[in-house]
Amino acid sequence: MITLATLNARYSHAALGLRYLLANLREHAAQTRLVEYTIKTDPAKMLADILHDAPRIIGLSVYIWNVVETLALVRAIKAQSPETIVILGGPEVSYETEGQEIVKAADYVVTGWGEVTLPALLDALIYGPKPLMKIHAGVQAKLDDLKSPYHLYTDQDLATRNIYVEASRGCPFKCEFCLSALDKTAWAFDLDVFLSDMHALYARGARTFKFVDRKFNLKPETGRKILEFFLDKIKSAPDVPVFAHFEVVPDHLPDALKDAIVQFPLGSLQFELGIQTLNPAVQKHISRKTDLNKAEANIRWLRNHSHAHLHVDLIAGLPSETMASFAQGFNQLVTWQAHEIQLGILKRLRGTPIIRHEAPFQMVYSSAPPYEIISTVDVSQAELDAFKHFAKYWDAIANSGRFGQTLPLILGDAAQSAFARFQDLSLSLSHALHRSHSIALEQLFTAVGQWLLAQAPAADAPLITQALIADYTNSGAQGKLPWMAHGLKFTNKKTSEGSLFARQSRHQAE
Repeated sequence: MITLATLNARYSHAALGLRYLLANLREHAAQTRLVEYTIKTDPAKMLADILHDAPRIIGLSVYIWNVVETLALVRAIKAQSPETIVILGGPEVSYETEGQEIVKAADYVVTGWGEVTLPALLDALIYGPKPLMKIHAGVQAKLDDLKSPYHLYTDQDLATRNIYVEASRGCPFKCEFCLSALDKTAWAFDLDVFLSDMHALYARGARTFKFVDRKFNLKPETGRKILEFFLDKIKSAPDVPVFAHFEVVPDHLPDALKDAIVQFPLGSLQFELGIQTLNPAVQKHISRKTDLNKAEANIRWLRNHSHAHLHVDLIAGLPSETMASFAQGFNQLVTWQAHEIQLGILKRLRGTPIIRHEAPFQMVYSSAPPYEIISTVDVSQAELDAFKHFAKYWDAIANSGRFGQTLPLILGDAAQSAFARFQDLSLSLSHALHRSHSIALEQLFTAVGQWLLAQAPAADAPLITQALIADYTNSGAQGKLPWMAHGLKFTNKKTSEGSLFARQSRHQAE
Protein backbone atom coordinates (compact mmCIF):
# COMPACT_ATOMS: atom_id res chain seq x y z
CA MET A 1 0.00 0.00 0.00
CA ILE A 2 1.19 3.50 -0.93
CA THR A 3 -0.11 6.78 0.50
CA LEU A 4 0.33 10.21 -1.09
CA ALA A 5 -0.38 13.07 1.31
CA THR A 6 0.11 16.75 1.95
CA LEU A 7 -0.87 19.41 4.47
CA ASN A 8 -2.75 22.22 2.75
CA ALA A 9 -2.87 25.72 4.20
CA ARG A 10 -6.64 25.42 4.53
CA TYR A 11 -9.41 22.99 3.67
CA SER A 12 -10.63 24.97 0.65
CA HIS A 13 -7.33 24.25 -1.10
CA ALA A 14 -6.91 21.03 -3.07
CA ALA A 15 -3.52 19.63 -4.08
CA LEU A 16 -3.29 19.57 -7.88
CA GLY A 17 0.30 18.29 -7.71
CA LEU A 18 -0.65 15.16 -5.76
CA ARG A 19 -3.39 14.41 -8.24
CA TYR A 20 -0.92 14.69 -11.12
CA LEU A 21 1.37 12.24 -9.37
CA LEU A 22 -1.42 9.75 -8.74
CA ALA A 23 -2.69 10.01 -12.31
CA ASN A 24 0.77 9.11 -13.59
CA LEU A 25 1.77 6.33 -11.19
CA ARG A 26 1.06 3.63 -13.79
CA GLU A 27 0.33 0.27 -12.15
CA HIS A 28 1.14 1.68 -8.71
CA ALA A 29 -1.98 3.87 -8.79
CA ALA A 30 -4.25 0.94 -7.96
CA GLN A 31 -2.46 0.47 -4.62
CA THR A 32 -2.25 4.17 -3.78
CA ARG A 33 -4.41 6.26 -1.47
CA LEU A 34 -4.45 10.08 -1.73
CA VAL A 35 -5.17 11.97 1.48
CA GLU A 36 -5.09 15.67 2.33
CA TYR A 37 -4.91 17.39 5.67
CA THR A 38 -4.39 20.98 6.72
CA ILE A 39 -1.66 22.52 8.82
CA LYS A 40 -4.30 22.85 11.56
CA THR A 41 -5.16 19.13 11.60
CA ASP A 42 -4.60 17.51 14.98
CA PRO A 43 -1.19 15.75 14.71
CA ALA A 44 -2.32 12.63 16.59
CA LYS A 45 -5.40 12.20 14.40
CA MET A 46 -3.34 12.79 11.27
CA LEU A 47 -0.76 10.19 12.30
CA ALA A 48 -3.43 7.63 13.13
CA ASP A 49 -5.19 8.20 9.82
CA ILE A 50 -2.08 8.06 7.67
CA LEU A 51 -0.91 4.80 9.30
CA HIS A 52 -4.27 3.08 9.76
CA ASP A 53 -3.88 0.87 6.67
CA ALA A 54 -0.16 0.26 7.32
CA PRO A 55 1.22 1.74 4.10
CA ARG A 56 4.59 0.45 2.98
CA ILE A 57 5.48 3.79 1.37
CA ILE A 58 4.29 7.33 2.18
CA GLY A 59 4.94 10.24 -0.18
CA LEU A 60 4.63 13.75 1.28
CA SER A 61 4.49 17.02 -0.64
CA VAL A 62 6.42 19.76 1.14
CA TYR A 63 5.96 23.51 0.76
CA ILE A 64 7.14 26.60 2.56
CA TRP A 65 3.83 26.83 4.43
CA ASN A 66 3.77 23.23 5.72
CA VAL A 67 7.39 22.20 6.22
CA VAL A 68 7.34 22.61 10.00
CA GLU A 69 4.21 20.50 10.44
CA THR A 70 5.37 17.97 7.85
CA LEU A 71 8.71 17.51 9.61
CA ALA A 72 6.82 16.72 12.81
CA LEU A 73 4.67 14.22 10.89
CA VAL A 74 7.71 12.52 9.34
CA ARG A 75 9.35 12.14 12.73
CA ALA A 76 6.13 10.75 14.21
CA ILE A 77 5.76 8.26 11.36
CA LYS A 78 9.33 7.06 11.79
CA ALA A 79 8.95 6.78 15.55
CA GLN A 80 5.78 4.69 15.36
CA SER A 81 6.50 2.77 12.14
CA PRO A 82 10.24 2.85 11.40
CA GLU A 83 9.93 0.33 8.56
CA THR A 84 7.61 2.64 6.59
CA ILE A 85 9.47 4.34 3.72
CA VAL A 86 8.97 8.11 3.53
CA ILE A 87 9.51 9.93 0.23
CA LEU A 88 9.47 13.72 0.06
CA GLY A 89 8.79 15.98 -2.89
CA GLY A 90 7.71 19.55 -3.54
CA PRO A 91 9.35 22.99 -3.85
CA GLU A 92 10.68 23.22 -0.30
CA VAL A 93 12.83 20.09 -0.63
CA SER A 94 13.75 20.48 -4.30
CA TYR A 95 16.64 22.87 -3.65
CA GLU A 96 19.35 23.23 -1.00
CA THR A 97 18.54 19.79 0.35
CA GLU A 98 21.80 19.43 2.24
CA GLY A 99 21.32 20.24 5.89
CA GLN A 100 17.52 20.29 5.88
CA GLU A 101 16.17 18.49 8.94
CA ILE A 102 13.18 17.15 7.05
CA VAL A 103 15.44 15.64 4.40
CA LYS A 104 17.51 13.96 7.11
CA ALA A 105 14.38 12.51 8.67
CA ALA A 106 13.03 11.00 5.42
CA ASP A 107 14.28 8.08 3.34
CA TYR A 108 14.17 9.56 -0.17
CA VAL A 109 13.60 12.89 -1.89
CA VAL A 110 12.37 13.61 -5.42
CA THR A 111 13.35 17.10 -6.50
CA GLY A 112 11.47 19.08 -9.14
CA TRP A 113 9.05 17.32 -11.47
CA GLY A 114 7.79 14.05 -10.04
CA GLU A 115 5.46 12.44 -12.59
CA VAL A 116 8.24 10.43 -14.24
CA THR A 117 10.70 10.03 -11.37
CA LEU A 118 8.33 8.97 -8.57
CA PRO A 119 6.96 5.88 -10.35
CA ALA A 120 10.51 4.91 -11.33
CA LEU A 121 11.57 5.20 -7.68
CA LEU A 122 8.57 3.10 -6.63
CA ASP A 123 9.60 0.45 -9.16
CA ALA A 124 13.02 0.23 -7.54
CA LEU A 125 11.63 0.16 -4.00
CA ILE A 126 9.04 -2.52 -4.74
CA TYR A 127 10.76 -4.68 -7.35
CA GLY A 128 14.44 -3.85 -6.71
CA PRO A 129 17.23 -3.21 -6.79
CA LYS A 130 16.91 -0.84 -3.86
CA PRO A 131 18.15 2.68 -4.75
CA LEU A 132 21.50 3.72 -3.35
CA MET A 133 20.88 7.44 -3.68
CA LYS A 134 18.68 9.40 -1.31
CA ILE A 135 18.14 12.38 -3.62
CA HIS A 136 16.51 11.73 -7.00
CA ALA A 137 16.45 14.60 -9.48
CA GLY A 138 13.07 14.84 -11.16
CA VAL A 139 12.91 14.20 -14.90
CA GLN A 140 10.86 16.80 -16.74
CA ALA A 141 8.02 15.08 -18.54
CA LYS A 142 6.69 15.94 -21.96
CA LEU A 143 3.31 17.48 -21.27
CA ASP A 144 1.64 15.43 -24.00
CA ASP A 145 2.77 12.27 -22.20
CA LEU A 146 1.15 13.20 -18.89
CA LYS A 147 -2.21 11.76 -17.97
CA SER A 148 -4.80 14.28 -16.87
CA PRO A 149 -5.50 14.41 -13.10
CA TYR A 150 -8.85 16.19 -13.13
CA HIS A 151 -10.98 13.06 -12.75
CA LEU A 152 -9.33 12.64 -9.34
CA TYR A 153 -11.21 15.62 -7.95
CA THR A 154 -14.07 14.05 -6.00
CA ASP A 155 -17.65 15.25 -5.96
CA GLN A 156 -16.95 16.58 -2.47
CA ASP A 157 -14.00 18.54 -3.85
CA LEU A 158 -16.15 20.05 -6.58
CA ALA A 159 -18.82 21.07 -4.11
CA THR A 160 -16.66 22.54 -1.35
CA ARG A 161 -13.17 23.42 -2.58
CA ASN A 162 -11.28 25.52 -5.09
CA ILE A 163 -10.53 23.50 -8.20
CA TYR A 164 -6.97 24.21 -9.33
CA VAL A 165 -6.20 23.72 -13.01
CA GLU A 166 -3.29 24.49 -15.33
CA ALA A 167 -3.23 25.12 -19.05
CA SER A 168 0.55 25.56 -19.01
CA ARG A 169 3.64 25.13 -16.86
CA GLY A 170 6.74 27.21 -16.46
CA CYS A 171 7.41 30.90 -16.98
CA PRO A 172 9.67 32.80 -19.40
CA PHE A 173 10.29 35.64 -16.95
CA LYS A 174 13.19 35.70 -14.49
CA CYS A 175 11.93 37.48 -11.40
CA GLU A 176 14.62 36.57 -8.90
CA PHE A 177 12.39 36.09 -5.84
CA CYS A 178 10.32 33.43 -7.63
CA LEU A 179 11.12 29.77 -8.27
CA SER A 180 9.78 30.19 -11.80
CA ALA A 181 12.94 32.17 -12.50
CA LEU A 182 14.60 28.77 -12.85
CA ASP A 183 12.33 27.75 -15.74
CA LYS A 184 13.73 28.07 -19.24
CA THR A 185 10.37 28.95 -20.77
CA ALA A 186 6.66 28.13 -20.50
CA TRP A 187 5.13 24.92 -21.86
CA ALA A 188 1.48 24.65 -22.87
CA PHE A 189 -0.74 21.59 -22.57
CA ASP A 190 -2.72 20.60 -25.65
CA LEU A 191 -5.53 23.14 -25.58
CA ASP A 192 -8.24 20.89 -26.98
CA VAL A 193 -7.47 18.19 -24.43
CA PHE A 194 -7.35 20.74 -21.62
CA LEU A 195 -10.70 22.30 -22.55
CA SER A 196 -12.21 18.83 -22.80
CA ASP A 197 -11.05 18.23 -19.22
CA MET A 198 -12.58 21.55 -18.15
CA HIS A 199 -15.87 20.64 -19.79
CA ALA A 200 -15.89 17.34 -17.90
CA LEU A 201 -15.28 19.17 -14.61
CA TYR A 202 -18.05 21.63 -15.40
CA ALA A 203 -20.45 18.81 -16.30
CA ARG A 204 -19.72 17.22 -12.90
CA GLY A 205 -20.60 20.46 -11.13
CA ALA A 206 -17.33 22.43 -10.85
CA ARG A 207 -18.02 26.15 -10.81
CA THR A 208 -14.86 27.64 -9.26
CA PHE A 209 -11.70 27.33 -11.38
CA LYS A 210 -8.39 28.70 -10.17
CA PHE A 211 -5.67 28.66 -12.83
CA VAL A 212 -2.17 28.14 -11.47
CA ASP A 213 -0.52 29.14 -14.76
CA ARG A 214 2.20 31.65 -14.01
CA LYS A 215 1.16 33.94 -16.86
CA PHE A 216 -2.26 33.16 -18.32
CA ASN A 217 -2.10 35.74 -21.13
CA LEU A 218 1.35 34.97 -22.56
CA LYS A 219 -0.32 33.78 -25.77
CA PRO A 220 -3.40 35.93 -26.38
CA GLU A 221 -4.98 33.45 -28.78
CA THR A 222 -4.83 30.71 -26.14
CA GLY A 223 -6.13 33.04 -23.44
CA ARG A 224 -8.97 34.09 -25.70
CA LYS A 225 -10.07 30.51 -26.31
CA ILE A 226 -10.05 29.75 -22.59
CA LEU A 227 -12.08 32.86 -21.83
CA GLU A 228 -14.53 31.93 -24.59
CA PHE A 229 -14.93 28.49 -23.02
CA PHE A 230 -16.14 30.07 -19.78
CA LEU A 231 -18.27 32.63 -21.61
CA ASP A 232 -20.05 29.82 -23.41
CA LYS A 233 -20.82 28.16 -20.08
CA ILE A 234 -22.09 31.43 -18.61
CA LYS A 235 -24.27 32.22 -21.63
CA SER A 236 -25.74 28.72 -21.72
CA ALA A 237 -26.69 28.88 -18.03
CA PRO A 238 -26.70 32.53 -16.93
CA ASP A 239 -28.33 31.72 -13.61
CA VAL A 240 -25.57 29.27 -12.64
CA PRO A 241 -22.56 31.29 -11.39
CA VAL A 242 -19.09 30.41 -12.71
CA PHE A 243 -15.92 31.90 -11.26
CA ALA A 244 -12.46 31.83 -12.90
CA HIS A 245 -9.22 33.21 -11.45
CA PHE A 246 -6.14 33.94 -13.57
CA GLU A 247 -2.66 35.35 -13.05
CA VAL A 248 -2.13 37.96 -15.76
CA VAL A 249 0.90 39.74 -17.22
CA PRO A 250 -0.13 43.32 -16.40
CA ASP A 251 1.48 45.04 -19.38
CA HIS A 252 0.17 42.62 -22.02
CA LEU A 253 -3.55 42.95 -22.70
CA PRO A 254 -4.29 43.00 -26.44
CA ASP A 255 -7.72 43.79 -27.89
CA ALA A 256 -8.46 40.10 -28.52
CA LEU A 257 -8.51 39.53 -24.76
CA LYS A 258 -10.26 42.78 -23.93
CA ASP A 259 -13.14 41.92 -26.24
CA ALA A 260 -13.73 38.70 -24.30
CA ILE A 261 -13.13 40.17 -20.84
CA VAL A 262 -15.83 42.82 -21.18
CA GLN A 263 -18.45 40.11 -21.69
CA PHE A 264 -18.00 38.53 -18.26
CA PRO A 265 -20.67 39.43 -15.70
CA LEU A 266 -20.03 40.70 -12.20
CA GLY A 267 -18.55 38.10 -9.86
CA SER A 268 -17.34 35.69 -12.55
CA LEU A 269 -13.77 36.80 -13.33
CA GLN A 270 -10.76 37.62 -11.18
CA PHE A 271 -7.29 38.70 -12.26
CA GLU A 272 -4.11 38.69 -10.20
CA LEU A 273 -1.72 41.21 -11.74
CA GLY A 274 1.83 41.10 -10.43
CA ILE A 275 3.43 44.51 -9.94
CA GLN A 276 5.80 43.81 -7.00
CA THR A 277 7.51 47.22 -7.21
CA LEU A 278 7.07 50.51 -9.03
CA ASN A 279 10.72 51.44 -8.55
CA PRO A 280 12.66 51.00 -11.85
CA ALA A 281 15.96 50.52 -10.02
CA VAL A 282 14.48 47.73 -7.91
CA GLN A 283 12.97 46.18 -11.02
CA LYS A 284 16.46 45.86 -12.48
CA HIS A 285 17.85 44.27 -9.34
CA ILE A 286 15.21 41.54 -9.36
CA SER A 287 15.25 41.09 -13.18
CA ARG A 288 11.64 42.21 -13.33
CA LYS A 289 10.61 43.51 -16.75
CA THR A 290 7.27 45.28 -16.56
CA ASP A 291 6.30 48.33 -18.61
CA LEU A 292 4.64 50.23 -15.78
CA ASN A 293 2.96 52.73 -18.08
CA LYS A 294 1.26 49.91 -19.99
CA ALA A 295 0.45 48.11 -16.75
CA GLU A 296 -1.23 51.21 -15.36
CA ALA A 297 -3.20 51.77 -18.57
CA ASN A 298 -4.38 48.14 -18.60
CA ILE A 299 -5.41 48.11 -14.96
CA ARG A 300 -7.31 51.36 -15.37
CA TRP A 301 -8.99 49.97 -18.49
CA LEU A 302 -9.99 46.79 -16.68
CA ARG A 303 -11.35 48.80 -13.75
CA ASN A 304 -13.38 51.11 -15.96
CA HIS A 305 -14.54 48.80 -18.74
CA SER A 306 -14.93 45.34 -17.19
CA HIS A 307 -16.44 43.59 -14.18
CA ALA A 308 -13.22 41.69 -13.47
CA HIS A 309 -12.11 41.80 -9.86
CA LEU A 310 -8.49 42.98 -9.77
CA HIS A 311 -5.74 41.99 -7.34
CA VAL A 312 -2.40 43.76 -7.65
CA ASP A 313 0.55 43.25 -5.33
CA LEU A 314 3.59 44.92 -3.83
CA ILE A 315 6.50 43.32 -1.97
CA ALA A 316 8.40 45.13 0.77
CA GLY A 317 12.07 44.40 1.44
CA LEU A 318 13.28 43.95 -2.13
CA PRO A 319 16.95 44.81 -2.79
CA SER A 320 17.53 48.61 -2.89
CA GLU A 321 13.88 49.37 -1.98
CA THR A 322 13.56 51.82 0.89
CA MET A 323 10.34 52.34 2.80
CA ALA A 324 10.18 55.81 1.29
CA SER A 325 10.34 54.45 -2.25
CA PHE A 326 7.90 51.68 -1.32
CA ALA A 327 5.50 54.29 0.03
CA GLN A 328 5.80 56.29 -3.19
CA GLY A 329 5.00 53.19 -5.23
CA PHE A 330 2.11 52.32 -2.93
CA ASN A 331 0.60 55.79 -3.34
CA GLN A 332 0.90 55.51 -7.09
CA LEU A 333 -0.64 52.03 -7.16
CA VAL A 334 -3.62 53.13 -5.06
CA THR A 335 -4.54 55.65 -7.75
CA TRP A 336 -4.77 52.85 -10.34
CA GLN A 337 -7.94 51.78 -8.51
CA ALA A 338 -7.55 48.02 -8.46
CA HIS A 339 -10.01 46.38 -6.10
CA GLU A 340 -7.31 44.97 -3.85
CA ILE A 341 -3.62 45.63 -3.21
CA GLN A 342 -2.05 42.56 -1.69
CA LEU A 343 0.93 43.54 0.45
CA GLY A 344 3.70 41.08 1.21
CA ILE A 345 7.21 40.86 2.60
CA LEU A 346 10.02 39.29 0.61
CA LYS A 347 10.57 35.61 1.35
CA ARG A 348 13.74 33.75 0.54
CA LEU A 349 12.46 30.69 -1.32
CA ARG A 350 15.07 27.94 -1.57
CA GLY A 351 16.82 27.91 -4.92
CA THR A 352 15.82 31.38 -6.07
CA PRO A 353 18.44 33.73 -7.55
CA ILE A 354 17.61 36.47 -5.03
CA ILE A 355 20.43 35.11 -2.86
CA ARG A 356 22.98 36.91 -5.05
CA HIS A 357 21.93 40.17 -3.39
CA GLU A 358 22.42 39.05 0.21
CA ALA A 359 25.93 40.46 0.66
CA PRO A 360 25.73 43.76 -1.27
CA PHE A 361 22.38 44.71 0.26
CA GLN A 362 22.97 43.13 3.68
CA MET A 363 19.79 41.11 3.36
CA VAL A 364 19.02 39.20 6.55
CA TYR A 365 16.28 36.56 6.49
CA SER A 366 14.57 34.57 9.19
CA SER A 367 15.97 31.04 9.44
CA ALA A 368 12.45 29.69 10.07
CA PRO A 369 9.70 29.28 7.48
CA PRO A 370 8.47 31.28 5.67
CA TYR A 371 11.99 32.81 5.66
CA GLU A 372 10.82 36.42 5.59
CA ILE A 373 13.28 39.28 5.21
CA ILE A 374 14.22 40.74 8.60
CA SER A 375 16.21 43.74 7.43
CA THR A 376 18.30 45.10 4.59
CA VAL A 377 20.83 47.88 4.26
CA ASP A 378 17.91 50.11 3.22
CA VAL A 379 15.10 48.93 5.54
CA SER A 380 15.38 48.31 9.27
CA GLN A 381 13.82 45.49 11.22
CA ALA A 382 11.60 48.00 13.04
CA GLU A 383 10.28 49.32 9.72
CA LEU A 384 9.46 45.85 8.44
CA ASP A 385 7.85 44.85 11.74
CA ALA A 386 5.61 47.92 11.54
CA PHE A 387 4.82 47.11 7.93
CA LYS A 388 3.51 43.68 8.92
CA HIS A 389 0.84 45.39 11.03
CA PHE A 390 0.18 47.84 8.19
CA ALA A 391 -0.41 44.93 5.79
CA LYS A 392 -2.80 43.10 8.13
CA TYR A 393 -4.85 46.22 8.78
CA TRP A 394 -4.87 46.99 5.07
CA ASP A 395 -6.29 43.53 4.46
CA ALA A 396 -8.98 43.98 7.11
CA ILE A 397 -9.98 47.47 5.95
CA ALA A 398 -9.11 48.11 2.31
CA ASN A 399 -9.11 44.59 0.86
CA SER A 400 -12.16 43.37 2.75
CA GLY A 401 -14.54 45.49 0.68
CA ARG A 402 -16.30 46.59 3.88
CA PHE A 403 -15.03 50.18 3.92
CA GLY A 404 -16.05 51.31 0.43
CA GLN A 405 -17.19 54.81 1.45
CA THR A 406 -14.82 55.21 4.38
CA LEU A 407 -11.55 54.23 2.66
CA PRO A 408 -11.27 57.39 0.50
CA LEU A 409 -11.66 59.45 3.67
CA ILE A 410 -8.86 57.45 5.31
CA LEU A 411 -6.44 57.85 2.41
CA GLY A 412 -7.11 61.52 1.64
CA ASP A 413 -5.21 62.69 -1.43
CA ALA A 414 -4.10 59.16 -2.25
CA ALA A 415 -1.32 60.07 -4.66
CA GLN A 416 0.37 62.13 -1.96
CA SER A 417 -0.72 60.75 1.39
CA ALA A 418 -2.19 57.24 1.15
CA PHE A 419 0.75 55.42 2.73
CA ALA A 420 1.46 58.02 5.41
CA ARG A 421 -2.17 58.29 6.48
CA PHE A 422 -2.76 54.56 6.57
CA GLN A 423 0.51 54.06 8.42
CA ASP A 424 -0.69 56.53 11.04
CA LEU A 425 -4.03 54.70 11.24
CA SER A 426 -2.17 51.40 11.57
CA LEU A 427 -0.16 52.69 14.53
CA SER A 428 -3.33 54.06 16.13
CA LEU A 429 -5.15 50.74 15.70
CA SER A 430 -2.19 48.80 17.05
CA HIS A 431 -2.12 50.94 20.19
CA ALA A 432 -5.89 50.84 20.63
CA LEU A 433 -6.56 47.19 19.80
CA HIS A 434 -3.21 45.54 20.69
CA ARG A 435 -3.59 43.10 17.79
CA SER A 436 -4.02 43.06 14.02
CA HIS A 437 -6.18 39.97 13.57
CA SER A 438 -9.41 38.45 14.92
CA ILE A 439 -10.88 41.91 15.55
CA ALA A 440 -14.63 42.19 16.01
CA LEU A 441 -16.14 44.22 13.18
CA GLU A 442 -17.86 46.69 15.49
CA GLN A 443 -14.59 47.24 17.34
CA LEU A 444 -12.67 47.79 14.09
CA PHE A 445 -15.21 50.27 12.71
CA THR A 446 -15.28 52.15 16.00
CA ALA A 447 -11.48 52.43 16.18
CA VAL A 448 -11.24 53.56 12.54
CA GLY A 449 -13.96 56.14 13.14
CA GLN A 450 -12.27 57.51 16.24
CA TRP A 451 -9.03 57.94 14.31
CA LEU A 452 -10.80 59.64 11.40
CA LEU A 453 -12.73 62.03 13.63
CA ALA A 454 -9.53 62.94 15.48
CA GLN A 455 -7.84 63.84 12.18
CA ALA A 456 -10.63 65.88 10.64
CA PRO A 457 -12.18 69.28 11.42
CA ALA A 458 -15.45 69.14 13.32
CA ALA A 459 -17.36 70.21 10.23
CA ASP A 460 -16.45 66.90 8.54
CA ALA A 461 -17.81 64.74 11.35
CA PRO A 462 -21.27 64.20 9.77
CA LEU A 463 -19.70 63.04 6.47
CA ILE A 464 -17.36 60.66 8.30
CA THR A 465 -20.04 59.14 10.52
CA GLN A 466 -22.42 58.78 7.59
CA ALA A 467 -19.77 56.88 5.60
CA LEU A 468 -18.95 54.64 8.58
CA ILE A 469 -22.61 53.85 9.25
CA ALA A 470 -23.29 53.12 5.59
CA ASP A 471 -20.32 50.75 5.31
CA TYR A 472 -21.07 49.07 8.62
CA THR A 473 -24.73 48.54 7.73
CA ASN A 474 -23.89 47.20 4.28
CA SER A 475 -21.40 44.76 5.81
CA GLY A 476 -24.32 42.90 7.33
CA ALA A 477 -23.17 43.50 10.91
CA GLN A 478 -25.94 43.38 13.51
CA GLY A 479 -24.43 45.55 16.23
CA LYS A 480 -24.41 49.33 16.50
CA LEU A 481 -21.62 51.86 16.28
CA PRO A 482 -21.37 54.71 18.82
CA TRP A 483 -22.72 57.13 16.19
CA MET A 484 -25.76 55.08 15.20
CA ALA A 485 -29.15 56.24 16.42
CA HIS A 486 -31.50 53.55 17.66
CA GLY A 487 -32.94 51.65 14.71
CA LEU A 488 -31.08 53.68 12.06
CA LYS A 489 -30.76 51.90 8.73
CA PHE A 490 -28.66 53.18 5.86
CA THR A 491 -28.21 51.36 2.58
CA ASN A 492 -26.38 52.45 -0.51
CA LYS A 493 -27.00 49.96 -3.29
CA LYS A 494 -23.80 50.66 -5.20
CA THR A 495 -21.62 50.35 -2.10
CA SER A 496 -23.47 47.23 -1.00
CA GLU A 497 -22.94 45.50 -4.31
CA GLY A 498 -19.30 46.47 -4.37
CA SER A 499 -18.70 45.14 -0.88
CA LEU A 500 -20.55 41.93 -1.63
CA PHE A 501 -18.53 41.38 -4.78
CA ALA A 502 -15.25 41.98 -3.02
CA ARG A 503 -16.15 39.53 -0.24
CA GLN A 504 -17.48 36.93 -2.67
CA SER A 505 -14.42 37.10 -4.91
CA ARG A 506 -12.04 36.76 -1.99
CA HIS A 507 -13.97 33.78 -0.64
CA GLN A 508 -14.03 32.03 -4.00
CA ALA A 509 -10.37 32.62 -4.81
CA GLU A 510 -8.93 31.54 -1.45
